[in-house]
Amino acid sequence: MAEKQKLELTWIGKGEEPKLEPRILLYDKEKSYGDQNTENMLIHGDNLLALKALEQDYTGKVKCVYIDPPYNTGNAFEHYEDGIEHSLWLNMIKPRFELLWNLLDEKTGSFWVSIDDSEMPYLRVLMDELFGRDKFVACNVWQKRYSRENREAIGDVHEYIIVYAKDTKVFKEIRNLTPPDEKQKKVYRNPNNDPKGPWRPVPMTAQEGHATREQFYEITTPSGKIHTPPKGRCWGLSKATFEKLCSEGRIYFGKNGDAQPNVIRYLSEVDGFVPWTWWPSEEVGHTDEAKKEIYALFGKTNAFETPKPERLINRILHIATNPGDLVLDSFLGTGTTAAVAHKMGRNYIGIEMGKQCYKYCIPRLQKVVDGTDQGGISKTVKWQGGGGFKFYELAPSLLKKDKHGNWVIDKEHYNAEMLAAAVAKLNGYKYDPDEKTFWKQGKSHESSYIFTTTQFVSAKYLDMLASEMQEKERLLICCPAFDVGLNDRYENIIIKKIPQSVLDKCDFGVNNYNMSIIDTSDIECESDCDE
Repeated sequence: MAEKQKLELTWIGKGEEPKLEPRILLYDKEKSYGDQNTENMLIHGDNLLALKALEQDYTGKVKCVYIDPPYNTGNAFEHYEDGIEHSLWLNMIKPRFELLWNLLDEKTGSFWVSIDDSEMPYLRVLMDELFGRDKFVACNVWQKRYSRENREAIGDVHEYIIVYAKDTKVFKEIRNLTPPDEKQKKVYRNPNNDPKGPWRPVPMTAQEGHATREQFYEITTPSGKIHTPPKGRCWGLSKATFEKLCSEGRIYFGKNGDAQPNVIRYLSEVDGFVPWTWWPSEEVGHTDEAKKEIYALFGKTNAFETPKPERLINRILHIATNPGDLVLDSFLGTGTTAAVAHKMGRNYIGIEMGKQCYKYCIPRLQKVVDGTDQGGISKTVKWQGGGGFKFYELAPSLLKKDKHGNWVIDKEHYNAEMLAAAVAKLNGYKYDPDEKTFWKQGKSHESSYIFTTTQFVSAKYLDMLASEMQEKERLLICCPAFDVGLNDRYENIIIKKIPQSVLDKCDFGVNNYNMSIIDTSDIECESDCDE
């Protein structure tokens, strides 16, 4: 059989992804809030660089990624031609998706992304290419609006939530069922005052298919009428199972006792329903509901154009995670994902750039911790407050150019400890200073260490370090300069100059990888506020 042709997208700039600098994250105690034993993280900075910063410690540890990226509707790209616009969007999406996918748990992780018709078909092809078509789970349709808009040719009332999983078979086994809503509960009634509560009849027949002999038999009703399976169908239960249920009063023959048998299913026994791809606004909220939630938190003057309702995020996290699991959103916006995850007892990492992080995310999560945010899902999950979050700033680039155009260490922003952490990360070592041995600042495995110093390393100094090392230990020393010939002095010690030794590892001096978009709505808001 001929191999199926692989469909790939091609665009300007594909394959020219940047060499990202793995920055360190700087803990900010002042902006952190609540219980500081928490694992919850709020990160301020460019999300591509922040994801790279998380890569070393969080690869394979995230249970659920949910993102709501820019939709590329054309409104934000009115100064670009269509082809360039599309390429810009794809170049923004691709490297971020690759990093996010790698952060997911290899067996149980799932990736959820909101999108609309502007880019959904292209996004599906891109995700197939990046993750594999066999990783696709579903394309959910969310009814974002409930009212009609007469100005449109055909009313746009939906968006999509695309789902991929690291292992679709495992995901099917571990995903949670959706709880019955009030409309679904109304199907269950109790006309006979059954002490076990409301129930509904479930037809007992099934398609004949691979039925066994045990599924073909006569059933005599209490009134004496005899039933056999209709043509092409069989009983869904073996005779032994039917007789057991009948003795327990779990078979219903209609109010006259002569109807085809149905199995009685009690509401109290229903754990939930298999999720499906149609998500109506009455179940998971709509855009008006989302805006009202933001108004309640920040007021109408600080409105955000495209928030998601908390019930929508609740549905996603309920299906994909359990309490204690780690959720990541790298397009945090107003902080909805983090707020919902917090209320649901999930751990989270949220990333947001610019003033939005300070304007929306910090105050919103503070209200969640305090329990004063009683909007959204708070009453449903009985949220009263608690927990906390740690705040981190993405560190600036380790290197900058001096007045002569040479790359040098940014001593203005990097002290000795930060320098050691950054150099360790650049070289693939985990920064973990030993309390007793000063030169054991980080390690790549059990007996391989790194030591970064701003001092000149002489032969005498190197001999001192070597005398403290055990036989199987290896050491990488990073320093600005060292005596000639020292790299041949010990087989288990390598010395590298900084910054020269790290210059080709990545692109330094880049503070963000954002698209050049003029957000006119934000400019107008600032103008109004100034008045």
